[in-house]
Amino acid sequence: RAETEAGGTQFALTLEGAHKRRRILHAGDETGAEIEKTLGRRVVAEKKVQIDQQVMGFDLLIRNGRCFGATAYDQKSGEIVTYNAKVVLLATGGVCQVYLYTTNPAFAVGDGVAMAYRAGAAVTDMEFIQFHPTALVQFKQFEDIVALPQFLISEAVRGEGGVLLNNRGERFMEKYHTHMELAPRDIVARAIFNEMKETNDDHVFLSLKEINPDKIKHRFPMIYRTCLERCLDITKDNIPVAPAAHYFMGGIKTDLKAMTNIPGLLAAGECASTGVHGANRLASNSLLEGLVFGYRAALTADREIRNFKPEADPKTPNINYAKPRLSQIEISRLKLVIKTAMWHGVGIIRSASSLQEAQHKLARVEKQLPDKTIAPEELELKNMLLVAQLTTRGALDRQESRGGHFRADFPARDDQHWKKHLVYQLMDKA
Repeated sequence: RAETEAGGTQFALTLEGAHKRRRILHAGDETGAEIEKTLGRRVVAEKKVQIDQQVMGFDLLIRNGRCFGATAYDQKSGEIVTYNAKVVLLATGGVCQVYLYTTNPAFAVGDGVAMAYRAGAAVTDMEFIQFHPTALVQFKQFEDIVALPQFLISEAVRGEGGVLLNNRGERFMEKYHTHMELAPRDIVARAIFNEMKETNDDHVFLSLKEINPDKIKHRFPMIYRTCLERCLDITKDNIPVAPAAHYFMGGIKTDLKAMTNIPGLLAAGECASTGVHGANRLASNSLLEGLVFGYRAALTADREIRNFKPEADPKTPNINYAKPRLSQIEISRLKLVIKTAMWHGVGIIRSASSLQEAQHKLARVEKQLPDKTIAPEELELKNMLLVAQLTTRGALDRQESRGGHFRADFPARDDQHWKKHLVYQLMDKA
């Protein structure tokens, strides 16, 4: 349902940050949701597809260096189930719930990345986290903010003429970049961070007053409705915004056909690192990546299945559900420690001291976790911790600034020493 210009003969293209011309197809301000609905309907209509809901991936099954399935926890039955497969495709989304403030849904803690890493898959570019400049600031109790994803105010709003103002009512982006509000996301996010620091406040404002009110309601219906529910009329009122962790450029290392270094294991979407986004994804390109690499992964999986030569039936582990040894309150507390450490230490602006402090806090969390657990609640916490540790390690190792990774102690880009990917792999599971 891509929008067209009046008359319906041409697509209505929009402009977003760091793009130099209008090239982005959209469906109002819910393009991703529209793609998701369309694909969902197709899957439901395809009778050959079995959909198991409320099932949490546990671990990948590896034998003789090949992936042949996965174990999972069925939340409805309370049982551990085993899926044997000729090919496994991980498409578990992002990791930004490891941060205190994020636009990501609650499940985006990096389960797929952690599963793959534990199985011996290479992960790369873990340090490259993109912070979206304009998430709606929710004036609620601290506990509520931690539990809820921040509502995203699309970059397209600035593409249509929205401007950023500090708390003195001054437009400030001209101090930071010639493209002002349409500079790359990392630059806009750091600029907002600096302005908030200067005014000792937790937000700046996004003003849409130069945009025709009817255009706002037509072009951004979801943003208009959502803000109105929070007593903000964006045709008249400034929107309080602040940066939030939004997108993960790193992940499970794959080739351009979605293959990992483990035969039988594929990855696609935000959990995969294909390299197409470099160190700083352009707005809206993740939707394209999902479509392109989802299709490529399907082609690769089809080829792998056709060429599959079965060995003797692999032995599957006999795993029973165990109750968590930590209380739910303790699990929630430790998650909050991780998220706070990541936000303050591995956030928009980093340094050796902040990263080392984050490492120490994460290490203290690790000491409080059971060595081995098959309780889903604890496993999610361990996955979250592992992703946080890998992200912190990558940010500490990369002694330069590039894209979404900014080091205050190494503020310049250094192509001579750091024009390369950092790859991490668990070589000895013992």
